[in-house]
Amino acid sequence: MDKVHNVDLAALEKTVDAARADASKARRTQRVEGVWNLDPSQPQFAAEVSFDGQTARLEADQPTWLGGGGRRPGPMQYALFGLASCFTATFATVAAQQGVALERVQTSAEFELNFSKVFGLADLPVVEEVRVRLAVESPAPRADIEAVLREAEIRCPASYCLTNPIRLVATLA
Repeated sequence: MDKVHNVDLAALEKTVDAARADASKARRTQRVEGVWNLDPSQPQFAAEVSFDGQTARLEADQPTWLGGGGRRPGPMQYALFGLASCFTATFATVAAQQGVALERVQTSAEFELNFSKVFGLADLPVVEEVRVRLAVESPAPRADIEAVLREAEIRCPASYCLTNPIRLVATLA
């Protein structure tokens, strides 16, 4: 079977079948290990990220107004990128699985950051709302597209991480 919406449904179905037979196959450990760069001429944080037998170097830098060099995207931009890419991938996958044709999908994700807590000034939420907007071109009825959108909200791992309490365990080595 060819890819539908750039989703390899045969590979996905093989993975789902394996997870159906053995629940442990539905679990994957994701890991990022990086280093804070003390050299002021370099981005503040860098990590080699492994994926599918490959690696990529990711770098982050706080904006200048937060004391960084502003040389790379900041951590919250990566968080938004992760949400936008994960949500869009989930949307396209659900559409492919349900046979809903897509011609184009463009995603925007945004939030307002309140740094009062970060600066130690007030105990206010850092983010109160995250907005994801998909511009979808499809011959399918709008109701079908909306149903795919609702299912993507439920299935998207990044959406889950944003909308459910998850225990953070921070330790020193």
